[in-house]
Amino acid sequence: MIQRLLPFLTLIALFVILSIASPNFLTATNLSSVVRQTAVINIMALGMTAIIISGGIDLSVGSILALAGLLGTMTMEKQGIAAGMIVGVLTGMLCGFSNGLMTTSLRINPFIVTLGTMGIFRGLALIISKGLPVHQIPPSFSYLGEGTLLGVPFVLWILLFCALAMHVLLEHTRLGRYAFSIGSNPEAAYYAGVPVRFHTTAVYAIAGLLTGLAGMIEASRLMTGQPTGGQGYELTAIAAVVIGGGSLRGGEGSVLGTLVGAFIMGLLANGSDLLGTNPYWQQVIIGAVIILAVSFDELRKRKMTA
Repeated sequence: MIQRLLPFLTLIALFVILSIASPNFLTATNLSSVVRQTAVINIMALGMTAIIISGGIDLSVGSILALAGLLGTMTMEKQGIAAGMIVGVLTGMLCGFSNGLMTTSLRINPFIVTLGTMGIFRGLALIISKGLPVHQIPPSFSYLGEGTLLGVPFVLWILLFCALAMHVLLEHTRLGRYAFSIGSNPEAAYYAGVPVRFHTTAVYAIAGLLTGLAGMIEASRLMTGQPTGGQGYELTAIAAVVIGGGSLRGGEGSVLGTLVGAFIMGLLANGSDLLGTNPYWQQVIIGAVIILAVSFDELRKRKMTA
């Protein structure tokens, strides 16, 4: 019980500490900036939640984000914003589907599969773009990442919709129930009649779709399609899930926990900027937090089995 509340307590404590430490933290401008900056990781982490619950991992999400954002913005140059959005999101879904299909069909550990596709997708982005970013983007596309609706950042509405949809998917659909059972014990799920290959592939495809959407939001914020974008995002997305209570062994995780974990990461980054902390320390902190979160999870499971 304490471990489940720990992420929430950490987020509250971090919020209070930053409020006291920096007078600029509680300003509307800064809080809006935090929401916009963390929206991309949040949406990616929602897809990663489903993957980790099903007992998998995806190291290629940063590369998928870059490829989706690149192809989406390239399409916009000639076909318009709507076509670009569709291409970007479908690119992400196709990449995720490829990861799931190779994992299930070749029966290779998803760590190895996505480690390989991380290089493949990144390489494709660099080959297609010749290493150059896309700049010819319609000005109105910036609304996706920087616009407001009813006084609230538009990306927050998108995030809430994605979070609600993922919550319903995991908690109230057959796919969600099967994802938990596959993550808990894939062999038992198989002998119980669960179509393991189909549902595992579906989980990766859905995660890819969300990553494609995140790639378009990132492109909108930067107003450029960057073939080198998203580097290191896979680590932050995995960290958000683990900090939020997800288990790398599979079978555990929640949408709310992931959102809390992602916002903890966002506040750490924002607080470092406000307090003038060396940004390189953020990577050290992220790595340390992952180790601590996994250690707590392992200790809890050992106590349960003891």
